[in-house]
Amino acid sequence: MSPNPPHDGAPGPEAGEAPAFAPRMRLLRRRSGLSLEASARRAGLSPAHLSRLETGKRQPSLPLLLTLARVYGTTVGELLGETTTAADAIVRGDEIPTVDAGGWHYRQAGQAGRAMQALQVHVPRGPQRDLVRVHPGEEWIHVRRGALRLTLGQVTETLAAGDSAHFDSLTPHRLEAVSADGADLLFVHTLLQSPTAELCVTGSAGAAAPGGTPRH
Repeated sequence: MSPNPPHDGAPGPEAGEAPAFAPRMRLLRRRSGLSLEASARRAGLSPAHLSRLETGKRQPSLPLLLTLARVYGTTVGELLGETTTAADAIVRGDEIPTVDAGGWHYRQAGQAGRAMQALQVHVPRGPQRDLVRVHPGEEWIHVRRGALRLTLGQVTETLAAGDSAHFDSLTPHRLEAVSADGADLLFVHTLLQSPTAELCVTGSAGAAAPGGTPRH
């Protein structure tokens, strides 16, 4: 039996600068809000082995690159440092459909397959019951129109048009529109590593909580 685990990869260079993929792996892991231990667990590696990949002491195999790309919500090309063209980076507003999920309306504002997801969101007026979200990563919210009630842990704040919030998603949080006609937001978050990761732009399974409340 080989002493190396599956997707182990080949030994890296023993001297010189680390290959370009090494610091990008660390950057994308941190950008996705995952610790070394959590990333290694999801990829089926030991933390020590993932650390060696991030320092260039091991070369990743293609299966391992595919696995890490899924874990970090990105592409193999981005892991390897490939850059997108201007056309790939542009999202045309008149080409993006609106997705409805339990009264919430979502429009994609960034490219899919990135470690961060950008959305235009309409939050309707109405209670969210006891729905509270907790997940790894960060979120940034900017209110474009209306007023939004944001609860972070035990603190509740009302955000008016022009106000923003940037917080750790491990803090229990919930959103509720205060305005009679709802609130419009710009919303950026690191992708969730779960079956509901794409709910905001697909309206797929898990997009609504009991009672029809969308799982933000």
